Amino acid sequence: MSQATPDERYHLITRRLQEVLGGDAIKTLIAQGKTPKCYWGTAPTGRPHVGYFVPLTKIADFLRADVEVKILLADIHAFLDNMKAPLDLVGHRTKYYKFVLLAVFESLGIPTSRLTFVEGSSYQLTKEYNLDNYRLCATVTEHDAKKAGAEVVKQVESPLLSGLLYPGLQALDEQYLDVDFQFGGVDQRKIFTFAELYLPRLGYAKRAHLMNAMVPGLAGGKMSSSDPDSKIDFLDPPDAVRRKIKKAFCEEGNIADNGVLSFVEAVLVPISELRLERAASKATSDTGPGGGSGEAEEQRPFVTDGAPAGTVFSISRDEKYGGPMHFSTYNALREAFEKRDVHPKDLKEAVADALVSLLAPIRKRFEESKEWQEVTELAYPSPVAEKKKKKEKVYHPPPPGKGKNANPATTNAAKDTVNAPADGAKVTSGGDSDN
Repeated sequence: MSQATPDERYHLITRRLQEVLGGDAIKTLIAQGKTPKCYWGTAPTGRPHVGYFVPLTKIADFLRADVEVKILLADIHAFLDNMKAPLDLVGHRTKYYKFVLLAVFESLGIPTSRLTFVEGSSYQLTKEYNLDNYRLCATVTEHDAKKAGAEVVKQVESPLLSGLLYPGLQALDEQYLDVDFQFGGVDQRKIFTFAELYLPRLGYAKRAHLMNAMVPGLAGGKMSSSDPDSKIDFLDPPDAVRRKIKKAFCEEGNIADNGVLSFVEAVLVPISELRLERAASKATSDTGPGGGSGEAEEQRPFVTDGAPAGTVFSISRDEKYGGPMHFSTYNALREAFEKRDVHPKDLKEAVADALVSLLAPIRKRFEESKEWQEVTELAYPSPVAEKKKKKEKVYHPPPPGKGKNANPATTNAAKDTVNAPADGAKVTSGGDSDN
């Protein structure tokens, strides 16, 4: 987008975001004709889910606005995240994440040649980085460190020291990755403001921070890698996608707590708009060489045949129910759902169809890559059911004269001995007794 004005570039960089801190610094860089640099980081812990489409689609905007983008695969952060995985397992998961992210970028038509992937351990184990970490530890209070990580670091009754280090390391990443702004979810806000406060105290520049909204889970609440029913995996087969969408909470007329409707807003409509813009501006030449399969294949918005120009989302319905519905904005869909013009069943089917088509090239790439399949087994090994231990029998020897190996003669003699009267005892017979 080399012919865009500074205002157009800034609009691309900041559209659809929930919050921008330090936007004036980005405007200044653009006005000076400089190329802004940013990074987006992810810790390779649980398997990434379709909620990742939100930041990855936004990265497409950055690239169109001529932003230099670095993707941080934060392996050290993953290890420190409440010890979810040992370092060797994190190493396999880092490779898995790179496979997934590359496949998603290419499915969206994002030119991966203009992205830089960086593993955190490549610089976070250096002498310089660790010295700065010690300098931070000598400056940051326990209160500030705990507060900064409250939304990101898992809160437990007896927290590990690693949770207190996490915000400081993420702040230092901005300096060591040499970027002008960091991009992340709004759940990162406290870490971002922590970085703005403490990096200048080390003599480093204050960076800008851009935040997208969090994607609700299909059952409501945050979409989580640890809750299989709240999220859809990038490699879920079509039947699993449709089953999860069918089970999702989607109450008729309810627009306040509706994971399916929110997913359309946060993921499907932005991707449709991206594809419409690419088609309108012939973005294959605009984005430059090195794009993925998405540049060679048709990038179609989530609309049905015969949809009016500018439609970003369509819902198929039988003619007896009014026929298909087409929406040019998310707000139009939201209003129709609130008025109950759109039935939850029809919305779910449209969302499932869109997701199945969106995930198809990613699954295809996985099925064609033996290396990716092998990495998956190493990164997320199938749980092995523990065999129930047999209860160990403890041998208790029988009392004298008991047991199958007892000598009958000896046993009878023993009985006679036991039953023999003591000296001087009176012997009685039957039930008679002497008075």
